[in-house]
Amino acid sequence: MKIIFMSLLMSCTPVATMPDGTDCDKVTIGGTIRGKYEYQTDSIAAGRFEVRTARVNVTGCIGEFVDYKAEIDLCDEGKIKMLDAWARLRPWRQLSFTIGQMRVPFTIDAHRSPHRQYFANRSFIAKQVGNVRDVGAMICYNFNAGFPIIIEGGLYNGSGLTEQKDFWTNSVNFSGKAQMLLPCGLNVVLGAQKVRPDDVDIMMYDAGMTFHHRNLVVEAEYLYKHYEHGAFHPVHALNAFANYDIAIKNCFFKKMSPLVRYDFMTDHSDGKRYLVCDDNVEGPASMDLTVNDYSRSRLTGGVTLSVSEPFDSDIRINYEKYFYRRGAIIKPSEHDKLVVELMVHF
Repeated sequence: MKIIFMSLLMSCTPVATMPDGTDCDKVTIGGTIRGKYEYQTDSIAAGRFEVRTARVNVTGCIGEFVDYKAEIDLCDEGKIKMLDAWARLRPWRQLSFTIGQMRVPFTIDAHRSPHRQYFANRSFIAKQVGNVRDVGAMICYNFNAGFPIIIEGGLYNGSGLTEQKDFWTNSVNFSGKAQMLLPCGLNVVLGAQKVRPDDVDIMMYDAGMTFHHRNLVVEAEYLYKHYEHGAFHPVHALNAFANYDIAIKNCFFKKMSPLVRYDFMTDHSDGKRYLVCDDNVEGPASMDLTVNDYSRSRLTGGVTLSVSEPFDSDIRINYEKYFYRRGAIIKPSEHDKLVVELMVHF
């Protein structure tokens, strides 16, 4: 722990300046802390405190054309993880090239940093179905066709975050995303991604839109996941929510935001083969794709209280009601529950 923080402090070297006094190099340290209390209200009737996020990052630029980011999470479900470590070249204003470890360009909700989430817990799309971080290279191009359009595409190892050293592959994983920022306050996103967690290719297609008008935000996103050669049945996932901001004057809280979300997913496999024993089938056990997350839907309602600027210091109060299919195995942390979270971003 000391080594990590000493490294971050040492990275804060004095800012160099050009002869005209403008900054040549800039280094910024930031981070996000999320502490929460959860109480399961069904038959479990138990509670817990949890530090869900303790991220620290270093970002900066070198001259006009190079920037970088390194980010770690000191408590990602109780583990220390390196999340981002990339360098970026920007030869033109419209074009950039990024190489390193990053969140791949795909989906809306999975691409949000924890401090920009609207709810205390992520949607099924962001957590289970479309959550991918990998090592690779990405190109981003933006232009104006009467409205801004951003196109991102990249090639990736498929090794995930921790198995880069001895990982070699003859398979190409790719991801692409297009955003159209329409003048009516509507952001339309389309994406496609191919991954290969084991020996089965998986294609994912995503479409969503976010409508922002004054104090109202409404978003809907759909993801379809297809497994090669019918190795597992296709997965469907949906996330839809509405959020309304209410300004508060002369109060400790600057803003109150009531919000509601509905999301669902069908039976989902992570794409890896596991040893399966079937008592009804003769012969040796087989290696197959299995259900890692059972089909379910969830209704979430609550309120966010902003102490300072939105997404800088928020108190999130949510209640989650789950609906499982018959025969589903419920994971210990995915029961009906009340969640109270304090998020601070710096």
